[in-house]
Amino acid sequence: MKNVISINLIAIVLLMSAISCNNKSGMQEKIDQSVQAVTQVGIPLIQFKYHNDKGKTNVFFEHAISDSIKRATGNNNTIFPAASLSKAIFSYIVLRMYDRGEIDLDQPIYTFYKDIDRFVNKEYAMCITPRMVLAHTTGLISWSTGPSTENWPTTPIESLYEPGTAFGYSGEGFAYLQRAIEFMKGRTLQEIAQDEVFIPFGMPMTSYGWKSEYDQIAVEGHNRNGVNVGQSRHPRENSAYTLRTNTKEYSRFIEKALVKGEGLKKETHKMMFEPQVHAIRYNGHERSCDKYIDWGLSIGIEHNEELGDIYWHWGDNGSFKALFVIVPSQNSYILYFTNSAHGHEIIDQITSIWLGTQKPLSLNAWIHEEVNP
Repeated sequence: MKNVISINLIAIVLLMSAISCNNKSGMQEKIDQSVQAVTQVGIPLIQFKYHNDKGKTNVFFEHAISDSIKRATGNNNTIFPAASLSKAIFSYIVLRMYDRGEIDLDQPIYTFYKDIDRFVNKEYAMCITPRMVLAHTTGLISWSTGPSTENWPTTPIESLYEPGTAFGYSGEGFAYLQRAIEFMKGRTLQEIAQDEVFIPFGMPMTSYGWKSEYDQIAVEGHNRNGVNVGQSRHPRENSAYTLRTNTKEYSRFIEKALVKGEGLKKETHKMMFEPQVHAIRYNGHERSCDKYIDWGLSIGIEHNEELGDIYWHWGDNGSFKALFVIVPSQNSYILYFTNSAHGHEIIDQITSIWLGTQKPLSLNAWIHEEVNP
């Protein structure tokens, strides 16, 4: 029998569902440990989900410092920036187009979208394919300038190396493919995503653009000094970073699209998680953590000695951090959104608590470890 637990406190809001009677105390202990980790690093608000299909366990919790957070609704509807978790949904859309024969992953984008005026190296730009975009092998700079600035749409885009030769994380690549697909379909990113993802998977509050409802339920971010920097609205939809959502809705995408492959051919779903490139984050400067990380089609892949291959993506919009980790060997995943620049300082603790790892995941070092001079 499944049970539902709902606990509301002044400073802590916990939402748990589908937890067996024998497992309640264990889950509560894990929640308490997670809240302690969050509190220690000073995160004002976190929204978290753990799902284990094998154990039929779902755990939601939303932890807020009540006097600092005005928009914590306590019902798991608070809206967060998904940051780069935006890319996974866009990649899924591209793969659905591939399945329908609307796009060839290995055909240069230039063959159907000629606008490469912003690219400094046009010869390289003419070679970029959708697969290179999704696998981050375009050779493009991460961003030409801040993508939410007024002058970004006209800022020249530089190439750091030849397309297809190495991993190089690039939002510009995603924005370029987005423009091409919008041109091809004659529709906006949001309109396309509505039909391909949000409506089919029951995600009515998720959007690449700002919704009027967000005025009241979108969380406000906090920088490293704890200063409230506001809701951080963006002037335009961008497939790389502007998605707004919550754990309740994004977890539906994880479960249906990423885990089960709904809406994709079996071989296409499998391809999404196949290594496309060895993900040396800083080209020419391999760190020890890099040897465990590959990149699929917009999905990070860690070869972990305890868990086997795990699939993940992190999000970093400055004062907002997000993360999901899918563990096939456990039939489980974790997902969280935070409104703090300190949001990823809990990765080691959270993954240890919920995934039972004895050693830190390499993905944490991959995200944080700088290159030695």
